[in-house]
Amino acid sequence: MSDTTMDPKAIAQAVAIEVADEDGQVGDFVEAIDLGDNVTDFRFETCIRGYEGWQWSVTLYRDAELDHWTVNESSLVPTDKALRPPEWIPWKDRLEPTDLAVTDSIGTDPDDPRMEEGFRRTEPVESAESVSDDVQTVEAADGGDNAGADADVVDGSQDENAVASVTSEEDIDEAVEEFDLSRRHVLTPLGRSQTAKRWYEGPRGPKSLSTKTSDGNPCSTCGFFIPLKGELNLLFGVCANKWSPDDGRVVSIDHGCGEHSEIEPPEPSHLWVQSKPAFDDLHIDIIAQAPRDERGSVELIEQLSANEDGNPNDEEEASEANTVDDDANQEEVLEHTAQQDEPEVESTVDLSDDEEPVIVESEEDEATDAEPTEAEETDTAEENAPEAE
Repeated sequence: MSDTTMDPKAIAQAVAIEVADEDGQVGDFVEAIDLGDNVTDFRFETCIRGYEGWQWSVTLYRDAELDHWTVNESSLVPTDKALRPPEWIPWKDRLEPTDLAVTDSIGTDPDDPRMEEGFRRTEPVESAESVSDDVQTVEAADGGDNAGADADVVDGSQDENAVASVTSEEDIDEAVEEFDLSRRHVLTPLGRSQTAKRWYEGPRGPKSLSTKTSDGNPCSTCGFFIPLKGELNLLFGVCANKWSPDDGRVVSIDHGCGEHSEIEPPEPSHLWVQSKPAFDDLHIDIIAQAPRDERGSVELIEQLSANEDGNPNDEEEASEANTVDDDANQEEVLEHTAQQDEPEVESTVDLSDDEEPVIVESEEDEATDAEPTEAEETDTAEENAPEAE
């Protein structure tokens, strides 16, 4: 916008309306903020959906000599009541240990405060012989009658220091070998304290749910507990019980679970009783088989079907089979292939040990053994009558 001598408030409002997509998006005037050096920031309310709490900002510069206003910039700025996204956090700082998969790798920062260089021998330690040579040189330089007595005192003190230095070197070497401190990097005191806090407050510390099932038996008294080395030995160890949910994991000494080595297995419960079998194994049902009514047409069909499997190219046999199949009565085939829904029981044998096997006849057998009818009696009488001469 060109220089103008108009009211700066009107200029700023016109600029905001020009920048906005619609005229109704610019609201009432809010305030004018003096930024110094003849620069003023004019604020207007924002009437855009989703930008509640934002304001239009139009910055003007005033030329005092010419009394003209020039537009510097215009934009939307948030206020304290504006809905804004959270502050940007770098990806490395947002990442959590649980976000990594077994195939992911982010490496270790060279400036990681949890790491420090391991133990290195940089200078050779002076031996006892070199110390004694230095003492003799000092004695020759001093001279005098009292030099001999002083030298004896110095010699004795240096020998004691030499023995002490040898002992301390042995201790250092033993500690380096025991805790493997010759690695390139080792944990710092900060790293060890952070690790101890994370483990102790984690799911395998004293406040876990499994500790309540341990019946007051902590891991420190468990036979499957393997203590760690170093400072962490005071609080932690590794579980070696394959039946424990913490097998192969670091646990605190006051942690616990239901698989403690001193917890006895539960006694067998008598709440569930085996029920009696639902089948009767003391009786045998003898089922009568219905005789199969073999018909010539059915046998011929089966024989022709077998021949067709062996000779599929025989057209004459196939046509003959079709002819026989057409001649067969459908009712006869259905009668032959019908299956009985329920088997017919002829008798039942009792196999109990107390009594001898008893055969119980079926209803049909009982009907057969019943008294003869009138027709049967008449036939019998005729047979027994003497023949007439």
